[in-house]
Amino acid sequence: MQRSRCTVLSGSMGDAIRFMKPVNVFPSVETILHCLGWMRQSLVAYCRLPILQLIRPSNPGRTRAGRIRRLPRAIATTCCMLMAANASALPAQEPNAVADIRSVLQSQQEAWNRGDIDGFMNGYSRSASTVFVSEDSVKRGWENVRERYREKYADRAKMGTLIFSDAEVTLLASDAAVVLGRWSLQRAKDHPHGRFTLIFKRLPEGWRIVHDHTSAAAKPK
Repeated sequence: MQRSRCTVLSGSMGDAIRFMKPVNVFPSVETILHCLGWMRQSLVAYCRLPILQLIRPSNPGRTRAGRIRRLPRAIATTCCMLMAANASALPAQEPNAVADIRSVLQSQQEAWNRGDIDGFMNGYSRSASTVFVSEDSVKRGWENVRERYREKYADRAKMGTLIFSDAEVTLLASDAAVVLGRWSLQRAKDHPHGRFTLIFKRLPEGWRIVHDHTSAAAKPK
């Protein structure tokens, strides 16, 4: 079997003309595998390191200067492809998804302000894995979270008037989102308020809260 000759180009991006040093080698199995894996491995290394290694078939009709002149174009093309791939992998801020999540928060606020805790709890996933964290307490499961609200806000005076504000919705994927916002209660004798971080998941019944971390601001002295 006749083995063809390859050229290994190794160089520094800072000075391609001076440091490009072709070395003629006969490809082994490892070299061929390296060639096949070049798109997957070497280009990723280029993005992080100042050293680039290329393996390409040698062509006596091409001059070294010609290969070097084409190198920047290849690098630019590859970088564009990588950036496009990364951009396409990021979730888009779908207007409908954001609006649906805001609608869940609005429905919770309205249910709370008419004294309907069960209606408020419709915004949570009815799952044993639903989590509510507040201060040093962790409640797991939709039923336990509902019981926590019923015990702490046993009557309309304690429930007060709920206001959600400054809600920032960020999609993490097509079926997941995180919401950062503020909450406050208008009550006759006090005005508790604080922050919340919610993780929403798109379920068959719609967007629902699967993780709630709510904190209260320190009471004024």
